[in-house]
Amino acid sequence: MKPRKLVLLVLTPCLALFSACMDNTVTPEKKKPNIVFILADDFGMHDLSVTGSTYYETPNMDKIAKEGTMFTQGYAASRVCSPSRASIMLGQFTARHGITDWIGAASGTDWRKQNHNDKVLPAEYVHDLPAKDTTLAEAMKTNGYHTFFAGKWHLGEKGSWPEDHGFDVNKGGWDVGSPKGGYFSPWDNPNLENRAKGENLSMRLAQETADFIEKNKDSTFFAFLSFYAVHGPIQTTEEKWRKYRDKADKMGIKDHGYEMERVLPIRTVQDNPIYAGLVEQMDDAVGLVLDKLKELGLDENTIVVFTSDNGGVASGDAFSTTNLPLRGGKGYQWEGGVREPYFIKVPGLKNGASIDYPVTGADFYPTLLDLAGIPLKPEQHMDGISLKPLFEGQTLDGRPLFWHYPHYGNQGGEPASMIREGKWKLIHYYEDDHQELYDLEADPGEQTDVFSDNSDVSERLGDLLQSYLEKVDANMPSADPEFDPDLAKKQHQEKIDVLMPRLEAERMKFLSEDFEPNETWWDSKVTKD
Repeated sequence: MKPRKLVLLVLTPCLALFSACMDNTVTPEKKKPNIVFILADDFGMHDLSVTGSTYYETPNMDKIAKEGTMFTQGYAASRVCSPSRASIMLGQFTARHGITDWIGAASGTDWRKQNHNDKVLPAEYVHDLPAKDTTLAEAMKTNGYHTFFAGKWHLGEKGSWPEDHGFDVNKGGWDVGSPKGGYFSPWDNPNLENRAKGENLSMRLAQETADFIEKNKDSTFFAFLSFYAVHGPIQTTEEKWRKYRDKADKMGIKDHGYEMERVLPIRTVQDNPIYAGLVEQMDDAVGLVLDKLKELGLDENTIVVFTSDNGGVASGDAFSTTNLPLRGGKGYQWEGGVREPYFIKVPGLKNGASIDYPVTGADFYPTLLDLAGIPLKPEQHMDGISLKPLFEGQTLDGRPLFWHYPHYGNQGGEPASMIREGKWKLIHYYEDDHQELYDLEADPGEQTDVFSDNSDVSERLGDLLQSYLEKVDANMPSADPEFDPDLAKKQHQEKIDVLMPRLEAERMKFLSEDFEPNETWWDSKVTKD
């Protein structure tokens, strides 16, 4: 009995001491969330299964929407790439930061020198991400995040690359905005070495991202995966082409796939098997990254963003997809040019929800700072707002959204500025200063201009737009005195008589059973030296 008492006497003080220690324990501060930002290129609102496509298959991108929050009225800040990407990095609308066209596009009289015949000369624009600004990556880095960039940059020449704007690591980001050399190694990229012939570019960028995540699993990281996909030239493997060629056949191949938009023919059906394969390859790459987060147990403390920089290419470039029922596509002033998939997965908040509040690429900067518990920088992200209250079930006041594109694109869009407030969207055209007004609730496809029926709304929105552009000293186009209207009519007719039939023939060629772009399928079959 004595030994038993002795044991109890010894244990009792220990238990008391243990209890005291537990009472005085300080709970460690919760680790800031990791962030993985996934940006697709030229990817339209309806290019995913989850947003209505019955042709493309995107289970991994869909997963982000289903496990997170889908903003059903998400917008890119521009209808082309560089301006939109700059707005994500800076939290500002394009007219304020000055990158209003894709970097490298001709402006002023140089536009005419490229054999263009148009009513106005495109405005000048900023050609590098401004060094004076604090980018999203720099804000993250200052607050203890390890920062990583992979893929398309297109925000300036050397000296204005990702590593010059807050990213510790840069894999593949440089001047050029297209996948130079194609989607299968060997590619031509000074910041992404070739390792094995036939390697897929999207998968390589995803693997680089996954490797960075694994290396930094015990720290806090901000990884920005910026795909070159699905920018032209569109390419895929024979296997994926065959899958989607057969799927199109099973669904029923329509006898025509184009109609004439205001300036160029525009695709009206999703049945391009090359593009579909390119989309699926990007989705496979997204899956690789999501799987790595889950494998490492990081998915429960990682914010995942998925969006695109502008609408799908329905006209010009590769004429890849259709954005219907939205009008237009990349380069266009209508919704198809700027409406995007806009998904944010925040562990523990609004899982599987959808939000109708109109949001824009400029909102990512303050939103991610806020979700990470980092003080906001309103002097920097002057046009973006934090969306965190929406994740917490609160509401936000309405505000106007602005777009400024005083340029011509390659896709048929016209130089114009736009404002959206509530259900109303007003477009101001610079060729002749006319305006269009659309009620997006009643007419999301922008088929009926109601400008003349709503003079009070039109005047108020026009004044708001003009006031904003003057406030930020936006650059403007100028009339071209050498414009030839007779030549313009002839050129337009050639697009109807020559270009349209050529596009229809090319579409059927891609869908033919014996289609073969070349023996190696853009080098995808070459896997060994």
